[in-house]
Amino acid sequence: MARVDHLDAIELRVFDDMTVEVALSIMAGAGVEHLLLCDGDDERTGSVTRAELAVHRGSSGYTDRVRLRDVLGAPRPVITPLPFSL
Repeated sequence: MARVDHLDAIELRVFDDMTVEVALSIMAGAGVEHLLLCDGDDERTGSVTRAELAVHRGSSGYTDRVRLRDVLGAPRPVITPLPFSL
């Protein structure tokens, strides 16, 4: 099965109560560099990159129970994917 090259154009949305471990796993599996974050009302609250999560994962205070909203704090700007064209 061939990898789909346009996955970065798909908006992968996750809830901000997801753990960093699960978010990193989703990013790796989907081959994307960022996720859009949503609150409990499914409203976009920001975005997070794989690199940002890797920094937190490597910190001394990190545990596998840390949630996205815990490491990101205040709402962040949303990264919008680039338009996809053939």
